[in-house]
Order: sequence, then structure tokens, then C-alpha cells
Amino acid sequence: MCPTVFELLDGQDDRIDYEQVLSAYPWVVEQGHDCIVSPDSDGLLCGLLMTNALNWRVRGFYDGKALVADHRIAPSECVFLDMEIFRSGVRSVGHHMLLYNKNQVPGSWGQFSDALSVNDLRNRDGLHDFRLKYPFGTIHFLLAVVARQTEVPFEPTAVAPLLFTDGTYKNLFGYTENCLNWLRYLRADEKRSPLRTLFYEDTYTIEKLMRGMNDFWRTRDEISVSGQRGDRVGITNRGGRGEVINMVANGDWFDFDAQARARAERFLELLAEKTGWRYERSWWTWGPWRLRRFTKRDFKQTKKSVRGETFAEMLASEPLSFAMTSNDNYEYTLEQPDTFE
Repeated sequence: MCPTVFELLDGQDDRIDYEQVLSAYPWVVEQGHDCIVSPDSDGLLCGLLMTNALNWRVRGFYDGKALVADHRIAPSECVFLDMEIFRSGVRSVGHHMLLYNKNQVPGSWGQFSDALSVNDLRNRDGLHDFRLKYPFGTIHFLLAVVARQTEVPFEPTAVAPLLFTDGTYKNLFGYTENCLNWLRYLRADEKRSPLRTLFYEDTYTIEKLMRGMNDFWRTRDEISVSGQRGDRVGITNRGGRGEVINMVANGDWFDFDAQARARAERFLELLAEKTGWRYERSWWTWGPWRLRRFTKRDFKQTKKSVRGETFAEMLASEPLSFAMTSNDNYEYTLEQPDTFE
């Protein structure tokens, strides 16, 4: 009989050591870095947080199918937020399930030496711990880390976007035992943590919270257009084969389509209004971009089962990034037809 999550969590009372994290990854709280973010609400919130708290600059977007970045910079010199990059020397922060079996760590795992991944930090793997994986967004983890070093303004109205992103509100009540365990791990109950306002304080009644979420969804939907949700920066078609969208040629480079940019900025301004983290256009690069197209694959597409051998085969293909998205699937990105650099 399969053990329950409650049984799996029995006796797991570890708590994160933020000082150790900052010692190992000091760049995460340094001033003035360039970054590339995922083009969904999680990545956009991370961009707003870091531009406000540490004067970072958002230089582009990466969604696993394409990378668009300021044509003057090398992506490898940027910090990637809301994804883990499988390349030595490339800094990244993410929350995805990466390792298949912690009892058989591949020799190439050192390529993640500069990736701050919360599941890896807690030694979670797909084979033993998939039901215990991190249940929130990168923004929640990043916010907790940055606040240990730098004071972060936090408005109570931030509750709506922070519960919206990555389906956090669903996980709180669908995977309650695991969420409570991770909140304890993140020390979210401590007074110095901004997560305390979100998860522990009586900021909202349930009815008021529902109304706040409902208003947020309605505004998001007003920004949406056919085939493109308002909470994303669309650079490729969702669910497609990586078809590039919203790009306007500018010589050898590309600019973001004016209407698509207006939608993205409207959503960013909504996030800024709710969080108190200002959106300033000059802190975000919307072109000229260099466009890099990649190939995204998954195990289901290639009819492979998830096991040690197929995981090793995937790593041998030198993916740029990957994640275990269900207990029977990995999604991964290959550098073709374009290369990372």
C-alpha cells in the first residue's frame, strides 16, 4: 500500500539555514546584476522583486523553447530566475524537481553548481520525493532568501498575485500537509520573514481573500487576448512546437510587438500595484533582442518511461534546462537549432 504524504513527512522537521545559502550563493543578494526571467507571473514577480530590492535589470526572457535577450549581453553573464540552467558557471534560481535518484547522483551534476534550486537544497528527488516537492513559486523562495539580507517592502495586497502564481492557492488546500511542512522549512513563521504576512497573519478573512483573488483574475482576463493569457509575456506559442510569436524584425535583431508589450506592461503594472514593487520601463529590456530558438522535448513525446537509464540518456544529450513535471515525465531543452551563446 502506498504511504500517505503525512506518513512520508513523519519526522521531517528540518529548517533552512539561510546563512549557509547566502554563503554558498552570495550573488543572489548582490547589487546590480543582469537577469533573464521566465515569461509567466512567477518570473515577472521575481523580476519586479530584484529590480526594486537590489537594482537588478531584466535583460530578457526564456521559456524553454526560445530565449530573447538584449543583443549587447551574453546570457551566460546573467542570472536566470525561475528556471535552473544546466551549465557550469551560469547562475540560476528555481523551484523545479530536477534529480531523479539522490542515491545515484550523476557525475555531471556539478553543472548545477551555480543553480540555487530549492528542491536540490532540501535533497528532494523524483524517485523518492515527488509528492513532497516544493509546492510554491520561485518568488516565494527568492523573497524569503533576499529578505535575510535586504529589507523588502511588502504590501498586504501582494497576497493575491503571490497566491495566484504557479497555482499556489490550489496547492495550499490540495496538498496541505506538504505545504505546511515547506512553510516550516522556509521559516515562514519567523517575524523577519515576509512570508509571515502572506501565510501566518490575519490579513484577510476567507471571503475578503476570495474577493481579492476574483478581482485579480478579472483584471488578468481583461488583459488577455485570443490564445494569449494576460499573465504572460508571449514569446512562443503555448503547447506548440516552439513557434515564435510577437516578434518584429529590427535589422539583425527583434523587438517585442507593440501591442504584446503593452499587454505585458499592463500586467506588470498590476503586479506592481499589488506588491508595492515598482515597474520602471528603463529597468526592463524590450528590444532590440537577439532571438535564440531551441528544441523542447519530453519523455512522453519520445515514449520513454522515467527511470535511471532514461534520465542518464537525457543528461548525456546535454540539455540546457530540464524539469520533472510529473512522476512519469521529464521536459527538457536542447541547444538546437541555435546555441546558448
